[in-house]
Amino acid sequence: MAKWNLDSISNKGKTMTNYTRSEILDTAKEYVTKDRAAKHGDMESNLTTISELWSVYLNANIKPHDVAVMMTLLKVARIKSNPRNPDHWIDCAGYSACGGELVAEKPFEPLPPKQGVI
Repeated sequence: MAKWNLDSISNKGKTMTNYTRSEILDTAKEYVTKDRAAKHGDMESNLTTISELWSVYLNANIKPHDVAVMMTLLKVARIKSNPRNPDHWIDCAGYSACGGELVAEKPFEPLPPKQGVI
């Protein structure tokens, strides 16, 4: 998981009870928009690489936006374990924003429905 430079974040050290929804979204926005590419590489390129690796490993067609969804689900699982950790909520918002941006940039190609699945 990515390590964040929390020293530059205005709400560093706040407990979950002190966060507002605006602060969670603002913090997520800082994380996903402030010079992340210099440290971690381009977001779309990273999610594409992960989707290719997961596709091979799972023998399934995983798209880059699926990676953002699955990383969000990972954070949801962590929320279940510890709902008072603000990083989980912030990261959920960040992954959702990245996935939404990927889908907005490219035409959506839905997968065909699986047989026997409603």
